Amino acid sequence: MEQLIARQRLEKEILSCLSESPVTVLLGARQTGKTTLARLIAKQYPEVHYFDMERAASREALSTPELTLEELRGLVVIDEVQRMPSLFEALRPLSDRPGSPARFLLLGSASPQLVRGVSETLAGRALFVHVPGFSIAEVGAEQQSRLWLRGGFPRAFLARTDDASRRWMEGFVTTFLERDIPQLGLRVPMEALRRFWRMTAHYHGQVWNAAELARSINLSPNTARHYLDILSGTFVIRVLSPWYENMKKRQVKSPKVYVRDSGLFHFLSGIDDMSALRSHPRYGASWEGFALEQVLATFGDGDAYFWNTLRGAELDLLLLRKGRRFGFEFKCADAPTMSRSMHIALEDLQLERLYVIYPGSETYRLHPRVDACPLTEIAGKIAF
Repeated sequence: MEQLIARQRLEKEILSCLSESPVTVLLGARQTGKTTLARLIAKQYPEVHYFDMERAASREALSTPELTLEELRGLVVIDEVQRMPSLFEALRPLSDRPGSPARFLLLGSASPQLVRGVSETLAGRALFVHVPGFSIAEVGAEQQSRLWLRGGFPRAFLARTDDASRRWMEGFVTTFLERDIPQLGLRVPMEALRRFWRMTAHYHGQVWNAAELARSINLSPNTARHYLDILSGTFVIRVLSPWYENMKKRQVKSPKVYVRDSGLFHFLSGIDDMSALRSHPRYGASWEGFALEQVLATFGDGDAYFWNTLRGAELDLLLLRKGRRFGFEFKCADAPTMSRSMHIALEDLQLERLYVIYPGSETYRLHPRVDACPLTEIAGKIAF
């Protein structure tokens, strides 16, 4: 099912990392297609060894990981690696061997920092590739509305109907809470985390206020922060850091939060179809989160920030690339125009260029350094 959509950019990036490093780690939420990508990559290698840590046989085979893995050559794929934290420590000496006789491709649905028992991060020995859901470049411009409504999880996007997609999402949320979180060694009340997750969807695209959210569902601020770390560390929530520097304006220094997948945001918000989405009060926030994730999937999410001043000037996304600053505003409008806030961001942040990403079809100039650009055109129209 997932193989119906080609993911050439990701395949190329993974192969490049494998050629440069003994360990490559694919990180992303459950069900984003990491296993399918690994199987496609494996076709490039004459010798492949595959271990799925959700299977008892694979866990038994790696009960003494150094003995098992030391003799292997070629490509070694370890799926759901977070299920066995001791593997990280065992891989350190194996990756340091002269000549690196094996390449290790690790697949994980939680950041190593979140997993209990991980004492070795493989820093300096591994390259990391984030695997999001489908992107607009992968599914095609004509599928923009479907991708926006259903999100990029392959099974949700490819479902035969919107109802089937929503049922898959319901099962995903339940499995995530009842099985995936406990498997990470985290002991949190399932219903409390579910309520927190839904409440976080209400804060989608807003500045995070732990105390305010905690009060709304009768939690302590520390518990709210812990729950946010869990959802962020399992790649279902994005915490976007603020950009602030020594300027005269007072700037916001708390992060913004987004539900990473637009389909998941719509499910948590009770939005069933495009008609309901267009009439929903979070319509603009939905577009902002969707477009932001598409931009980060295309250009990478390193050195990504937002910018707000306490007097109202703001920038939805700031990317630092090659020593230059590029700004992005996300407007769900037919023909976005230049705003005072954009003028302020251009000058205060010294932006190289600012792009206004909208759901239309025409690229046009708003200012000598500002372009309105359709989301479907970002890969071809924007270059750093």
